[in-house]
This record gives sequence, structure tokens and C-alpha cells, in this order.
Amino acid sequence: MNPSSMPSATYRLQFNHAFTFADAADMIAYLHTLGISHVYASPFLKARAGSLHGYNIVDHNALNPEIGTEAEYNAYIERLHHYGMGQIVDIVPNHMGVGGDDNSWWLDVLENGQSSVYAAYFDIDWHPANPALHNKILLPFLGDHYGSVLESGELKLEFDSENGVFNVRYYEHLFPIDPRTYPHILNLHLDQLAQQDDKDQRLFEALTVVIAACKSLPARSDLSASLRQYRRQSAQACKRHLADLYAKHPQAHGFIQANLAEFNGDVAQSGSFDRLHHLLEAQAYRLSYWKVATEEINYRRFFDINELAALRMENNEVFDVTHQLIRQMMRDGQINGLRIDHPDGLSDPCAYYHHLQQLIRQETQLEPDTNSKYFGLWIEKILANFEHLPSDWPVSGTTGYEAAFQLNGVFVRQQSERHINRIYTRFIGMSLGFEGLLHDRKKLITLRMLSSELSVLANLLSHIAQTDRRTRDFTYQALRDALGEIVACFPVYRTYITALQISEEDLRYVQWAIAQAKKHSPAADILILDFIGQLLTLAHLNEYSAGVRRSIIQFVLKFQQYTAPVMAKGLEDTALYIYNRLASLNDVGFNPCAFGISAAAFHQANKQRLAHWPHAMVATSTHDSKRSEDVRARINVLSEIPDEWHRHLGRWSRLNRNKKRLINHERAPSRNDEYLIYQTLIGAWPLEGNSLFDDGDALESLRQRIEAYTLKAIKEAKVHTSWINPNEDYETAVRYFVGALLSANPEHNAFLADFLPFQQRVARFGLFNSLSQTLLKLTVPGIPDIYQGNELWAFSLVDPDNRRPVDYRQRNQILQTIVRESENSANLPGFTQQLLKHLDNGRAKLYLTWKTLMLRRQNPQLFQHGSYTGLATHGPQADHICAFARCLEGQTIIAAAAREFVPLITEENGLPIGKSVWQDTFIEIPGTLPSPAQVYRNILTGERISRTRIDGQPCLNAAEVFNNFSVGLLVSE
Repeated sequence: MNPSSMPSATYRLQFNHAFTFADAADMIAYLHTLGISHVYASPFLKARAGSLHGYNIVDHNALNPEIGTEAEYNAYIERLHHYGMGQIVDIVPNHMGVGGDDNSWWLDVLENGQSSVYAAYFDIDWHPANPALHNKILLPFLGDHYGSVLESGELKLEFDSENGVFNVRYYEHLFPIDPRTYPHILNLHLDQLAQQDDKDQRLFEALTVVIAACKSLPARSDLSASLRQYRRQSAQACKRHLADLYAKHPQAHGFIQANLAEFNGDVAQSGSFDRLHHLLEAQAYRLSYWKVATEEINYRRFFDINELAALRMENNEVFDVTHQLIRQMMRDGQINGLRIDHPDGLSDPCAYYHHLQQLIRQETQLEPDTNSKYFGLWIEKILANFEHLPSDWPVSGTTGYEAAFQLNGVFVRQQSERHINRIYTRFIGMSLGFEGLLHDRKKLITLRMLSSELSVLANLLSHIAQTDRRTRDFTYQALRDALGEIVACFPVYRTYITALQISEEDLRYVQWAIAQAKKHSPAADILILDFIGQLLTLAHLNEYSAGVRRSIIQFVLKFQQYTAPVMAKGLEDTALYIYNRLASLNDVGFNPCAFGISAAAFHQANKQRLAHWPHAMVATSTHDSKRSEDVRARINVLSEIPDEWHRHLGRWSRLNRNKKRLINHERAPSRNDEYLIYQTLIGAWPLEGNSLFDDGDALESLRQRIEAYTLKAIKEAKVHTSWINPNEDYETAVRYFVGALLSANPEHNAFLADFLPFQQRVARFGLFNSLSQTLLKLTVPGIPDIYQGNELWAFSLVDPDNRRPVDYRQRNQILQTIVRESENSANLPGFTQQLLKHLDNGRAKLYLTWKTLMLRRQNPQLFQHGSYTGLATHGPQADHICAFARCLEGQTIIAAAAREFVPLITEENGLPIGKSVWQDTFIEIPGTLPSPAQVYRNILTGERISRTRIDGQPCLNAAEVFNNFSVGLLVSE
């Protein structure tokens, strides 16, 4: 495969110890038959042992041994190439896994501090406000307060005799000891050796040499290149000498082990840990309780995860060393595109993309695809609905969150918004506005979870303010408060201002945030907000000295790296779990305030994608989704039946009142959490329906999934409990409530007796929603991406639920049967109608996916570059159709999807097809369409549909388009 060729369709695979390179190789033939052109691989470089996701990489230049060997990886690649397929790889430039004992770079920094050759690799503030942390790294990995952990004997000083090094071990964590402080350990009782026999005397002399060498090492604060190199070389010599001494002198074993025992203390005597404490105080780190991180951590993290430390990818050396293996794979033709994880964490994302493009050109020695300006780079960028990807970025587009929002929104009935609002407000007993909620949640994040990062910014800002007599009276606290308010008001994840430029769009975002901050803080000093606004937009930069200019630019870059995690934590991981009006609107890249989108808005978004980012990914489910596409499709149905939803809610609430527990005079779970639980059950209930109660294991599996999801949701919401401050009583009440809901079959459970018929009715409409969404996703501009397993029905919730094993053998068998039966069928319309009649088995979705991807494979230029025209509809069911045409060089395809199925499907017709449903509804073929055909063939049913005229306007009869299937995919003849 040409390394620069653009994918026709991608398929996301989640690699881990349970799904390896060998497993992937076994299913490549299946993916090829399905119509996939590129595997879209999750990170597979060496990650923390047991990682299920791969984003905690500890070695960028090695494969993850849990996923497979180099030979197994090569066999997987050979399998891909055998079928003419390519690979897009998810890479993680922003951060690495730290803690533990497996990241050699991090361990070297802990041992050597700023003098480490890797110190500049990580984004560490070596001079934070707390003087106790000057030239140290805070390590918040302890499960309790430092003193308690120390005096309980959980911190163990150890000696690695093979390598001649001392470490402190805390469960899975390893904390290296600075060789310059080895004399603290080796000097203990050394004088006693001098008084013993000749063998001990020789050991004494050898140890004296090692101790002297260790003491002569340059300090960690000696940062000249020559001293750092000398320290590194001499430290290695000290370690070798110590290992050699230990191997050659049996007496050394007892001496060192006895000293270790004294350092490791006696839990019955707290003073016995003084030696270990003083040794730890002399290190380049300060051990602490994990909760201390919220206020004092001094290394940048991925969000608030202490075990993920940020890298300084703007450092060319860091870029080079972290991309060595990726570079080699590109050179060998094993990678055909890259997905960039969390680029908003980088100091200058655009510069990084250019650097990557340059690397790709160097390694592949190929020009980009003639149809694309750049090689395939897809970025995990979450855009606000009003935000646009910068047009000068050398990327192929985003990973498709905004497309998922649009594809979901077109199946939400907009006219029901007020009704749903009333239902939600009355049920939870309060009016909840999303914009105000988001502001408050972001403020909460800045004050608690990411408070330390705000302090770093405030310190830098305060130093800048002190350099000018007009701003020196701005106090640290006032500056910090103002910064927190601006961040809480920021309308997008981040801006992309550099020392060289600021776009008009970024300027507007900053100005808007400042204006909103003034409204939210009327008592604040307006001059402070204006001062920060001027700095963030680099106004009057030349009025400052060179040193202050550098500080201002550093402040702006760090500010931009901060707003993104605050938005992510405040929106994705908090507000989206509180504002439960219609849960299908709450997902990554979605706008919960937008209650669906119109067909016209949907068409406009697709035109914009074609015009600006024709190779952007189009997703409906991802590994980050809060709920899968099929779960959302079910919940969307509630917008079509608000009255029924309201009646059932009231009934369930009354029936389940006795399943709640009183906590502090309030019933738990709360009304808001109860509201979410009902939607979750509607969305995730298996297709087995009542028969589920005949399978105890299946029912227990569902209970565990719903319980795990609900507990995660309430912790993320941070209202009644949280990860940091768990409320065990509330969580126990939620567990009991979920268990009680599912405790018996419908014959003995009044709730389930009422819930299941309603859920099954909603679920059936949801399947038709999913089918229509699948067609749209596979035919709109962009590159469709299928998340693993979602070619069949998948009712998954947020991770880890959406990372459960996928049965590819089953999928392959079903696909082979579908291909064989459809190709041999003498009555394809009857075949497709049978697929609809047995919609529960998922064959309809797999068939639609296969047929559409085959058409894409046969017509790559049409789908990549064909024009896009939204088609108007007329007649009694006009609002129930979303249709468009793609045209290129005289060839036309028309995609037509039915939607809002509740009024279309009755007990009499059973299916949303045929004349009785669609009556005199027509899809207009505009005269502006290039080369409109007289006859079209529906590739799904094989039927030929002739163009007709209504009032002189060319049209297609919807009853013919949807005669035997609920979606139509027509090609011109």
C-alpha cells in the first residue's frame, strides 16, 4: 500500500494483553471482507504492565511485550499488506506513565534531579512557591500521610546487589537514592569493620574508597554540561564498584543488610525511622500523600492523573528520542497515518504537526497523496460547536467527535425540547442551567483537582506584575482569583497563540472570557482582569524588557496548556454526569444545550467538512464515548415520546421509592441520579429482553455493568461522592438501588413489569435510528471510523465497559453468511426485508456496513471528493427523511435515511417501509445536481428506481426508496 494513500474506512482496535498482535492478524481477512482499508490501532508501545488502554507509555522505543513480540508484530503487518490494507497508529506525545518502577527516564530524574540528562524531558517546575520543594519533585504516590506511611514501615530501603544501587520501595513504586547520599547508609557502623579481622579490614578499605567517590560526586544543582557528564560517569563507576565489592566480599552482605535493617526501623519505635527520613529528605524528591497533589504538585500531568507526567515535546531532543520507533516503522512502510492523542496538552501543537510532517517526508521519501495536501495526521481535538479547526494546520482533520455530535443530533426531535425540559425539571425538583453548571464545575476543578497548576500560573503572573510599577500592587491572591475566573469562563478548550502570531478567533475567545469574568466577579479589580487580558493577547509586548517578554510568552503558553484540562475535567468528566436532561446529548465533543440539529444544519456541516477537511474522520463511537452509538440511538427515541416517558418516570419513581435509603435526611440515590439510571437501563438493556431472566450469569453481568457505570457516573459528577472524597454511605445506597431494580424477574418485580415493555418498544425504534445513522456516517464527507465491534449492535457504556472483548469469530461467521446469501439471493428485496423483520440479530447493520463500504472501496474518488448536496423532501412524511447526493464526474450516489420512527411504525405495518407508510412523500432531485440520472439502483435491495416529476420537479418516490429497507443507497445508472 502507498504509505501516503488516504483511508477509505478505518476500524479501531484496542490492543492489550487480552487482544494481541496475533489476535489482530487473525481477523484481518474479516476486516478486508467488511470493506475496511486501514486498521486504526490503539497505542501499542511499551506501557505500564496490565494497561488496558496503552496511554501510559513507559518506553517509546519498545513494543508492549504484553501485546506481542517483534516477530508477532511483523506477522500482523504482513497480514495487513497481504490484503492491501494499511495501519493508522495512535501515538501519545503529551505524557508518559510515571511512578512504578518501569520508566527509566523518570527514575533517572528522581535519582539525579535537575542534573539528570532527562530532567528537561519532563515539564517540571523546579522552583515552586513552596520553598520545601525547591530543586525537588513532589511525588504524591503514598496512600496516607508521609509520616504515617514512614512509621508503619511501608517504605523499605533496599539494595540491588547486581547493579550496586540503593532504592526505596513502596509497593509497586521505586524511589532511587542519589549516589551522592550513599555515604548516609555506608558510613553507619563503618568504624566497627576497622576493628575486626583482615577480611573486614579489606572490606573497610574498599568501602572507604566507594564512600569517598560518592562524596566527590558533583551536586545535583551543578548543572554545567561538564559536571553533569562527570557526575553521570562517576556515579556509574561508584555503582559498579559497590556491586563488585558486594560480589567479592561475603562480609559485605551482612554489613549492608544490617544497615538496611536499621534504616528500615521498628514500627514499635517511631524514632527508629529518623535515619530513613533524613535520607529521603536528601533526595531530589519529596514523598507525599496522593491528595497533596491537588495543591502542591510541581510537574505537569495529564489532567489530574499523578501517574501520567507531561513531556516537553517542544524540546527537539525529546521529539527525536520519543519518535525513533515510529520513525523506523514509517521507514519500513508499517505505518500509513498517525492519530495524535491529546495534542492540546502540547506547548505549540501546530509546530509539533509541522515537525511530524517533516519527519514523515524524510522517512518515506514520498510525496503526499495527490488528493491530499499532507500525510495522514488525525488529531484528537474537541471543538466547540462555534469553533473551527485552524486552516493552516498540516493535518488531515480531527478524529471525528464533532461529526458524532451531528450524526446523533439529527435523530433527536427538536420540537420536544421544552417538553423534555419540563419533565426533567419537575422530576429532579430544580431548574438546572447547563452554562451556569459548566462554569461552576470548571471553577471547582481550578480550586480542587487542578489547583496546583493554577498556583504555578499565578506565581508566574505575579512575578510579571512585580516588574511594572503600574501593576506591582496586584496581590498574588487577587491575581490567582482572577485567573481562575477567566479559566472558568473560557469558551473553548484552548487557544493557539504563539510568540509570532495570534489569530482573530483566538483574540475573540480571550476577550470574551475577560468580559464574562468581569460579569461573574463584579467586585473584582477590573484592572487585574484587563492586565491579564493584555498579557494573554501579547498586547504591548515590546514595552517590556527581553527577560519579561520571555516570561510573558511562557505564561501564555502555560495558560493555554491549563485551560484544556480544566475544560475537559469540568465538562466531560463532571458536568456531563450532572446535566441528565437527555443523556444521549452528553458525550465528548457534544453540546448538551443543543437539543438535536435540523437536517439543514446537518447538511451545512457536511458541506463545511468537504470544503475544509475532506479527510477528517467521521465517528459515532470511540474508546472515549460516554455511551455507544446504539445506546444513544435508543435514548434519542425519548425525544419522540415525551408524554410516555413522563408517565413511566412517575410510575417508576413511585414503585422504587422504597428501594432508596435515607442519608442525612435525604433519599439516596438523588432524583437526578435516579433519572440517569433509568436512561442508562433503557440504553444498555440487552436485546434478550425477558429471556435474560432465564440466564442467571447474563443477568448478573448486566447488574454488575449498570452498577459499575452508575458508581463511576456519581463519582465523576462530584455532587454526592467523588474519587477523591468517596461517600461510602451514598455509594452503598446506589448499589442497593441498582441491585433492587434488577433483583427479580418481572413476575415479582413491579418496576420491571412496567419497564421492560416500554424499554423494548424504545429499543426497537432505536435500532432503526442506528441503522439510519450508520448509512449517514458511511456516506457523508470524511473517512468513516468503526469502533471495534460496532458493526453489530453494541450497547456499551463508558470505559471500561466499552473495552470488553469482541467476538470476531461470531462476526466473521455472520458476515460470511450474509455475503453468501445476499449474492446468491434471487430475491434481494425479500432478503433485505427479512433483515428488518429480524432486526434484533444485528445482521441488518452488518449487511448495511458491508454493502456501503464495498461501494466506497469501488468509488474512492467519489466519496473523498464528490460534491455534497442536501436533498429537499416533500409530502406527509417529509420531516422523517434525511437525504443527500454525492456527485463526481457524471456519477451520483444518493443516501436516504428515515428518522423519527415512532409515528412511522404501527402494529398494522410493523416496519417503516412501503407505500402505506410513506404515502406521497418525495425526495427532490434539484436541477443543480450534476448529471442527474433517469434511473437509480438501490445497491442494498437491488431495486431500480425511476425518476418521476411532481409539479415539474424531478423527484424520487420515497415509498420506492424505502420499499424493502429503512434506508436507501442509490447509484446512478
